Amino acid sequence: MIHQYKNNGYNIVLDVNSGSVHVVDEIVYDVIPLFEKMSADSVIRELSGKYAEGELKEAIQEVISLKEAGQLYAEDTYKNYVLDFKKRKTVVKALCLHIAHECNLACRYCFAEEGEYHGRRALMSLEVGKKALDFLIENSGSRRNLEVDFFGGEPLMNWEVVKELVLYGRSKEAEHNKLFRFTLTTNGMLLNEEIMEFCNKEMSNVVLSLDGRKEVNDRMRPCRNGKSSYDVIVPKFQKFVESREQARYYVRGTFTRHNLDFAQDVLHYADLGFTQLSMEPVVASPEEEYAIREEDISAIYEEYDRLAVEYIKRQREGRGFQFFHFMIDLEQGPCVAKRLSGCGSGTEYLAVTPWGDLYPCHQFVGEEKFFLGNVKDGITNTQICDEFKLCNVYAKEKCQECFARFYCSGGCAANSYKFHGSITDAYDIGCELERKRVECAIMIKAALADNQEGEEE
Repeated sequence: MIHQYKNNGYNIVLDVNSGSVHVVDEIVYDVIPLFEKMSADSVIRELSGKYAEGELKEAIQEVISLKEAGQLYAEDTYKNYVLDFKKRKTVVKALCLHIAHECNLACRYCFAEEGEYHGRRALMSLEVGKKALDFLIENSGSRRNLEVDFFGGEPLMNWEVVKELVLYGRSKEAEHNKLFRFTLTTNGMLLNEEIMEFCNKEMSNVVLSLDGRKEVNDRMRPCRNGKSSYDVIVPKFQKFVESREQARYYVRGTFTRHNLDFAQDVLHYADLGFTQLSMEPVVASPEEEYAIREEDISAIYEEYDRLAVEYIKRQREGRGFQFFHFMIDLEQGPCVAKRLSGCGSGTEYLAVTPWGDLYPCHQFVGEEKFFLGNVKDGITNTQICDEFKLCNVYAKEKCQECFARFYCSGGCAANSYKFHGSITDAYDIGCELERKRVECAIMIKAALADNQEGEEE
């Protein structure tokens, strides 16, 4: 399967199954789609009005060399492994601890209903949290590295329990030959010196929620009293990331229909001094006035292109930043496990409510159909886990002809369920935007490789 496109002056060819990327001249770009279906003589006849015969023969030979090297028109060698892969025994390697079903902001797009998750507000007790960590240890098999994300609501509203659980986890590491990687997602309202110091010592990564420019952020992420959250959190975030030496964090935002010029918000992050950035499209029902709609897709494409060009420019000027969706590994390619298992929700990754109930991931919390069990008794609804084990690109009809399928691994099961009532469908707008981001990410690699070659010369 071949995907070809032009972006920012580059002719790019992606061989989907091998993961090989080629930046080619115009004649090779024209030959590749034809040679996949035609003989060399037929290709020459087809393109004779545009190129000389000698040039075409040379281009065809280049295409043949790439094919023989397995870098063009490659077969999908993983599809045959799916059935065996589905039968594998999985272990739990990560938990999302809903440490607080409570929040001190009133974000308009919050899928968690301002922290309530379809139920009453609550804070996780230390006892439940310890049982959750015990459950993770007991169900992780021989895996040594385990991940725990403190999530909400706003986890800093239950900070003392967060601290105690980190210490509890550390106390169990040597005994069970485990190593915990703790992470935290916060809106920053309660950040202080003590919290920053503890996070710098114990949190492998911290996600800092901010939607960009002040007017954009405060429109969608106001305080409960309607006042600005931007004015409170930006100075704290700036101090925090400097104390972490600009590493092990993300400033993460959400863009909506109200800021389809979201590249300006990403650049605003960078201008504030943040270097590890992410900006996600809102996922909302079409009736919401801030929801992204199909008619917005072309404008979003243009915005990703603008952001990609500025990203390259700033990298070349020595004032670059990392943007999550432009980070792509073209050397190793998507690994087999990633191709076949996706994000691991419902099997390797689970969410835990303040009461200790288990769900496939944080976005399914409160959906009783997806209740799996609890941290005390373990997983009792194994049928749901089996369904998630089958959830991969080969189980999704929409993924079969999608060139980006091995980079998103089938997309988000929760979004699929929300829009189509099935975890093996796909959220169509999300797919469109993922394809564009992959195209931009590959183009950026090509442009920066060009720049490096120029410097070496």
